[in-house]
Amino acid sequence: MLKKLVISLFCLVVLVVAGSSLWVWQGLQTLEQPVALTEPVLFSVPSGSGYGQIARKLEAEDLAGDSLWLKIHGRLFPEQTRLKAGEYEFAAGMSTLDMIAMMVAGATKHWQIQFIEGWTFQDMRRALAASERLEKVTTEWTDARIMESVGAEGEHPEGRFFPDTYSFTSSETDLDLLRRAFERMEEVLAEEWASRAENLPYDSPYEALIMASIVERETGAAHEREEVAGVFVRRLEKGMRLQTDPTVIYGMGEKYQGRITRRDLQTRTDYNTYRIDGLPPTPIALPGKEAIHAALNPADGDALYFVARGDGTHKFSRTLQEHQKAVREFQLNRRSDYRSSPAPVPDAKEGGQ
Repeated sequence: MLKKLVISLFCLVVLVVAGSSLWVWQGLQTLEQPVALTEPVLFSVPSGSGYGQIARKLEAEDLAGDSLWLKIHGRLFPEQTRLKAGEYEFAAGMSTLDMIAMMVAGATKHWQIQFIEGWTFQDMRRALAASERLEKVTTEWTDARIMESVGAEGEHPEGRFFPDTYSFTSSETDLDLLRRAFERMEEVLAEEWASRAENLPYDSPYEALIMASIVERETGAAHEREEVAGVFVRRLEKGMRLQTDPTVIYGMGEKYQGRITRRDLQTRTDYNTYRIDGLPPTPIALPGKEAIHAALNPADGDALYFVARGDGTHKFSRTLQEHQKAVREFQLNRRSDYRSSPAPVPDAKEGGQ
């Protein structure tokens, strides 16, 4: 009798253990099933959060079933409880375990911001302020404080930040991006200066940067950059004034309303190259790598003048007489579809043809 009772109790324990194991196994299997998402969702892991907190948050946001299974999973696989802080984007078709793996790997969501060649530093600051996802710390700072924070105390900010598309995460600030752009410009300028042409009329990389900013603003046609730079270099070498409108516009500041008058050309500012000799005191815009390369590797030739054709390109001339003829042709009798920059290139499309 006692023997039968012991056997019965043993069988009952086996059944309970087997049933419990099956229950746990089935519960853990739910973590491998796709979560019901119709579109990507953002999920934030605050700094200092524990695994248990995130498990409950996943359950609360319908990204997991009962958080109990996540906690059991964490006990079984402790290496998967080391979640990295940040913001994550979970896509349709992902399971809860896929999400955990993403957080363990620290594959945080990245956003992008673009600084355009030819922008001014103030354009750049406006873009940073308008970025919704970027944490702002410099919004109320002066330009001088920004330059001090990037390691260039007392220097002018114009042209010192490299125009490009920058990716960032929710843990980065506008100051982080400014530092990256500043350091990138330092690198590009140093590389281009090291491979510059001989006998250029620049005493420093900074003067080349000033020239590059003028080249950047003078033409949107990439194939003309070296030729435009060649004209300006030859004018400097001959002691001729640069006489370039973008420097006048920069010197006018907020007074510029889309048109330069004869009086504007005659008004002396530190940047009016119709009135000053040589280069202006600072860059006038953010030059890209191609403009910097052109300023340091100008095209050979004998042209000393150029005028906009109205299609985004320029007519180059050797003599003042030739130049005046081109001005009459392209400026005094402007075409109906006149534009100062090249026609825009259609946006690239994703996927095949």
